[in-house]
Amino acid sequence: MQGNLPPEAQDKLETLQDLQETAQEVAEQKQGAQTTLTEAENALEALEDVDDGTQMYREIGELLIETDHDDATEQLEEKVDSLEVRVEQLDKQETKVQDKFESLQDELQEMLGGAGGPQGPAGPGGAGGA
Repeated sequence: MQGNLPPEAQDKLETLQDLQETAQEVAEQKQGAQTTLTEAENALEALEDVDDGTQMYREIGELLIETDHDDATEQLEEKVDSLEVRVEQLDKQETKVQDKFESLQDELQEMLGGAGGPQGPAGPGGAGGA
């Protein structure tokens, strides 16, 4: 189907496919960061119920290292803060890619005479791509 499209339309279609893949990658990264954020928030909440003198350990790679309540709280708070920033960045990136995709899709549809275009309603995250 791409073989009988004008070169400019083929370029836009390829760019659309690239944006679709990018949107999927960003969505996956965002989901992972969101999951990690939720886990860190839950751990921080659970830590509130732990007495200050309780012996605790934190995992570093394959090792468990002894830590105290204050250090554990501080590290979890820092992790939550950085993950919140990461999720926010990924959310902005996701919106940017989506906007760019929709704009390019509109341009391609106009170029092809407004006939729904080769991508149809799939959009980012929909069917297609290689």
